[in-house]
Amino acid sequence: MFRTRCSGRTGAVATPGEPAGPAARRPLLFVGAVAVLGFLGVFFAWPVLAILHRGLRPETVRVLVDPGTWRIVAFTLGQAAASTALALAAGMPLAYLLARVRIPGKVLLRAVITVPFVLPTLVVGMAFRALLGTTEPSVTAIVLANAFFNVAVVARTFGGLWAQLDRRAEDAARSLGAGPLRTFGTVTLPALRPALWSATAVVFLFCSTSFGVVLVLGAGRYRTLETEIYLRTVRMLDLSGAAALSLLQFAAVLAALAVAALARRRRESVGVVRAVERSARKPRGAEWLIVAAGGVVLAALLVPIGALLVRSVSSRSGWSLAGYRALSGTGDGVLGVSGWQAALNSLRTATDATWMALSLGVLACLVLVSLRKRWTAELMDTALMLPLGVSAVTVGFGYLITLQLLPGDLRTSPLLVPFAQALVVTPLVVRTVLPVLRSVDDRLREVAATLGAGPWRVRREVDLPLTGRALCTAAGFGFVIALGEFGATGFLARPEEPTLPVAISELISRPGELNTQMAYASCALLMLVTAGAVLVIESLRTDSVGEF
Repeated sequence: MFRTRCSGRTGAVATPGEPAGPAARRPLLFVGAVAVLGFLGVFFAWPVLAILHRGLRPETVRVLVDPGTWRIVAFTLGQAAASTALALAAGMPLAYLLARVRIPGKVLLRAVITVPFVLPTLVVGMAFRALLGTTEPSVTAIVLANAFFNVAVVARTFGGLWAQLDRRAEDAARSLGAGPLRTFGTVTLPALRPALWSATAVVFLFCSTSFGVVLVLGAGRYRTLETEIYLRTVRMLDLSGAAALSLLQFAAVLAALAVAALARRRRESVGVVRAVERSARKPRGAEWLIVAAGGVVLAALLVPIGALLVRSVSSRSGWSLAGYRALSGTGDGVLGVSGWQAALNSLRTATDATWMALSLGVLACLVLVSLRKRWTAELMDTALMLPLGVSAVTVGFGYLITLQLLPGDLRTSPLLVPFAQALVVTPLVVRTVLPVLRSVDDRLREVAATLGAGPWRVRREVDLPLTGRALCTAAGFGFVIALGEFGATGFLARPEEPTLPVAISELISRPGELNTQMAYASCALLMLVTAGAVLVIESLRTDSVGEF
């Protein structure tokens, strides 16, 4: 059997037993790139560009000069900045625990930290409503909920890089007389700066596009660009105004993504010089204060979760399971299907979205690691990340005004919701799998090819075992995120097939004790499924180089 040479020279002569070269891979690479970019083009770029085009109309000026628009912009940026600062302050001690402290049960610790991030934003909003015991709109509650939601991003972004830094530099500074704060400020923090910029950009992005949290806790009085787009589209039918606001949001998202991409490149340039296990040790002296601070933050993360669980079994007359029993019905006639049917709809759409995102994400990763030109790979990588930043509400809105032009009118297809959810999940798959795939030593592939393995067998025998845990992690996180996705699903789910988050939204928008109890029971159900999935994922994962 003859193979083309794996020497990096195009058109090299094939010799027996040698790996397939670039010329042999080029057709597969082209097909993979076309499939990935084609899906993004039809189901992301087209709807978003249609929104932008609709926004570039004379009515746009009316919206842009309206003082009310800029009050919404100011509130969006202000609450996002406050939430980001709070999430950074709370996440740093947890990052230290994950990276530098040798403690038993780190899998459970990592799961507890991660659960808030993968909870549906609607559930987080309901948890803080249960904790505060009021339905009045509150800026403080919005900031606390957004910070709660994003602490895991800070902890995992910092913790991942922190665990890989050489601890000997800090020990050397301490031995020369530097105190803990000076050592942190002059040695550790400069090395963590890429993670600082990356976490700040990503958290600010998530907070500025937060939807469910602001919808529940803002109660219409406090509105961000995201909720304003939703309200103008669904309740006011002001599509031009919503499109104009989408333009503003898109500009902010691009700026945040540019900062995140720059930080990611700098992060990749930081040398990995110590294994994770070797950087962790028992705390000494003042380090116990950081451990104590981490413990306080950890307990604070559990309070809203506990409040939601307690509220789900409470009523005005005392303890009650009426909310759970009501899941077999439609509330006070609010829903078109039972609560259990809505839960089944959620499981079905999340399953479809997960296999779609895995297929698309893995294919994208294979294309990215095969691209030889760095700028081409970075351009495609950035394009894949765009759905992470662009509002799901904007994407869902775009579907409504574009997809009727396709044959069969996809707006009525049951696959439309999974398509939108897969767009949200795919960037996470790429960020989880791509760093692991890039870390695989090329010499292993070359050895396998030298022994006669073809390109597909090399992938199966070398890449798949080494990236298997990362794939399982991506699938698990993707499933739970799709399970709670609400931004696009709220637009696209048909009344006769609502998902559980859509059902919760309907229930809390109507008065009635039974509706409220059923909404809290649904939230608790979603949260328990999510927490269980995260615990399984964390037990499978290793301290890999993946970003999630």
